[in-house]
Amino acid sequence: MKRTLSYFVLVLLSVIFFSCGKKVEDNPHENTLAQQTEYSANKDADIQQYNLQHNEQLSGNRNPCDTLSLIAYILSHYPQGSYLVDFDRTLTFNVPKPAVIYLNKDGNIYILAVIARSKPGERLIEPKNVVGYDQSFIDLDSTKLGTAFFYLTLFQCNGNDFQEIWEAPIPNHGGFNDMKMMSWNYNGTPYVKVDFLYARGIGHIDYNYFFIDGLTKYPHLLMTYKTIDSERDLANVNNDKYPDYYEHIFYNLRDRIFSKDSVAFIWDSKDSVYVNTRNHRQTQPY
Repeated sequence: MKRTLSYFVLVLLSVIFFSCGKKVEDNPHENTLAQQTEYSANKDADIQQYNLQHNEQLSGNRNPCDTLSLIAYILSHYPQGSYLVDFDRTLTFNVPKPAVIYLNKDGNIYILAVIARSKPGERLIEPKNVVGYDQSFIDLDSTKLGTAFFYLTLFQCNGNDFQEIWEAPIPNHGGFNDMKMMSWNYNGTPYVKVDFLYARGIGHIDYNYFFIDGLTKYPHLLMTYKTIDSERDLANVNNDKYPDYYEHIFYNLRDRIFSKDSVAFIWDSKDSVYVNTRNHRQTQPY
């Protein structure tokens, strides 16, 4: 009887001990969660400001409208949780470079920049979590690391006075790689190719912004891509000023994956969609 009573007391004390221990562990986590940087816009802004001042001290000679000035402008004028994105590193130990392209047109300085914004109501994104091959998996559960909204933005700069000319959304949330100025072979129309890596498809997706009516007018978006079992190529199908594309049809067999056919899509200016030339009921926005 005494042995049974001792065993009961031991079990009771163990339950009380572990219950108290759990309470002590949970409360600090709940109390400090909102104070972490990713949940505190003010703390994040302070860190951005500190990093900016540190880089300004190390930069040496400065030029008007330089990248540090643009970062300062974004920090001051954009919603909290907004960042000028860096290009993906080509090598492990490379210093990442800001995703900007400088253009000089008619004596004016224009800057194309890729900016990522945090989704309101979620934790703030971290720029390192939205750039690179592995980060393209973020679409599977992006809310745990915050949801990034990307934008291609054109600025005009005089002195150190920045003016936003237009802002075009990039329909992707993670895996940014780089961007380049390109020229369409068909008629020489300039465009910017914004490349995102796509790990799940073992490939990449390109968002091509065509300056149909000039640099300062809102661009026309055409998406192309190439993965292990899908491909879309830039093309000229109907000889108008808008780019078209060919969608490849893939066959996925047990022993191989291959494309044996393709279908053309052309731009319908009236409805602002791409239309399948074989089935006009099938359309795509870009």
